[in-house]
Amino acid sequence: MRKCSADVNHIRLHGAVGEAPVYSHLNHGVEFYTFPLVVRRLSGAEDQVNVVAPLELLECCGPLERESELTVLGEVRTFNNRTGVGSRLVISAFARELRQEPGEDENRLELSGTLCKTPSLRATPLGRTICDMILAVNRRYGRADYLPCIAWGSLAHRCGGMEVGDQLRLTGRLQSRTYTKVSGDRSEERVAFEVSIMSLAAAEPAGKEEHTG
Repeated sequence: MRKCSADVNHIRLHGAVGEAPVYSHLNHGVEFYTFPLVVRRLSGAEDQVNVVAPLELLECCGPLERESELTVLGEVRTFNNRTGVGSRLVISAFARELRQEPGEDENRLELSGTLCKTPSLRATPLGRTICDMILAVNRRYGRADYLPCIAWGSLAHRCGGMEVGDQLRLTGRLQSRTYTKVSGDRSEERVAFEVSIMSLAAAEPAGKEEHTG
């Protein structure tokens, strides 16, 4: 059986632990825990990113308490949470490395993948151009993560001219935003996550290797 080659998927975060880790799930005998990491933008706004880490990694890192400064290296993962009413896309930073250390807040994401939905180009009420799209990022062994991405201004116009199947490589950040979900006479405040695109380039075709020298 041929293994599916993985796309680029790297995230680097530095921020403050929002809450102590709590048990999340068991997978192949490994316990996983989750906690929020609060990362401040240059504007002063804050993104609260869900981090998932195996117990062994947390034990090596040392006790994590609220407001502990932490660097997270890993990748972005998605799954559909079907508990409760409807299905909700959950996006997390899957930790490969954790380091308790001081530093500047950082939220940097590098991805490559395939555009899997026609981009939606529109204007905000204030007249800013914005484009929404979905990027499929392959993992190994045939799995993939489907990440909502957003671009502004000239990048939005570039994204709006792309087609399903285009191979893309981008840098950006994983950001959070709060919105109100209205269902009948009930309303619920929710947090959505998306990739805010900072730079964009065409990716190498699948299966093509880069050679240097």
